[in-house]
Amino acid sequence: QVQLVESGGGLVQAGGSLRLSCAASGRTFSSLALGWFRQAPGKEREFVAAIMWGGLRTYYADSVKGRFTISRDNAKSTVPLQMESLKAEDTAVYYCAATARAYSTNWDQGAWYDYWGQGTQVTVSS
Repeated sequence: QVQLVESGGGLVQAGGSLRLSCAASGRTFSSLALGWFRQAPGKEREFVAAIMWGGLRTYYADSVKGRFTISRDNAKSTVPLQMESLKAEDTAVYYCAATARAYSTNWDQGAWYDYWGQGTQVTVSS
């Protein structure tokens, strides 16, 4: 079992920055692929970013590419998501997800991930 706890959400003005973090426990962190998803009110959950086991492969949704950066700290078992140039449409609850499955191209699919955090609210005011 893997426990995921997100932190760092809050209220920020459009154009500002925010850094989310996800702390993982319960399994060897280096064995996990991790992702960030978000869900805005009245909308489906959507993929934001993912990082594979070695940290060399990262993937982003087109809507955040060039603005968000996902990384991983295997020593601290955390997955930061640095968000820059935030827009009102980035407002959502952000969820951290993890899986110990073998590599797949389904890294943007929520069903590929086995473990989820409780989420952290990000609100961008325009």
